[in-house]
Amino acid sequence: MRKLFFALFILLNINLFSQEKEEELQPTLTHAKLNVIVTDHQDNPSSGGDIIILTSKNSGETYSGITNDNGRFSILIPKGQTYVVKYKGFGQDEEYTEIEIPNADALINFDFVIKYELPKVYTLENVYFDSGKSTLRPESYKALNNLAEVMLHKKSMKIEIAGHTDSDGDDEANMKLSQARAEAVKSYLIKKGIEAERIVAKGYGETQPVASNDTEEGKQKNRRTEVRILEQ
Repeated sequence: MRKLFFALFILLNINLFSQEKEEELQPTLTHAKLNVIVTDHQDNPSSGGDIIILTSKNSGETYSGITNDNGRFSILIPKGQTYVVKYKGFGQDEEYTEIEIPNADALINFDFVIKYELPKVYTLENVYFDSGKSTLRPESYKALNNLAEVMLHKKSMKIEIAGHTDSDGDDEANMKLSQARAEAVKSYLIKKGIEAERIVAKGYGETQPVASNDTEEGKQKNRRTEVRILEQ
């Protein structure tokens, strides 16, 4: 769990929990205004499209927002509750920290800075194909839908889908299979609304192992599909 960075300020006025322009939202006696700012680890603001999810540990209610081109959004959330803050990553929601909103009589306005960068290379978990084929299995759809959702909001992002195999079988056949599987993932993302020019499909066969091919465990690690960020 990462360190929490925020500053507390006091302000005034009214609205609901909907995500709107910062200047249109004002805190109320029951709801605090949370100004979420996403930066990288060098404090450069995000280019936008970051999906942030806040889940109340008290009520179980979930609130979310998407950063604008300046890496910001504002939202109103109930006071007197503790929230788990998550960043929607490629594969799953990644827990960032917890934040407690006091139940103070004053009108509350938080500036909440999230320092986070998507990994440049990420192995997609739970992406499976039929044995020896490039046909995606249905259990792969959840992970690929998450990736598509991230890319739909991060409109400037371009990625490479990198397909890898273990060393079993013919080298050339493995290269062709990995390319076909990368193309299958690309096709799925295109069907979900991602522009084809934002995705490069590349098969590497058995040329880039991450573990020994001498064991079944190592082979399983080497059979993988990676996302590599080319532009963000």
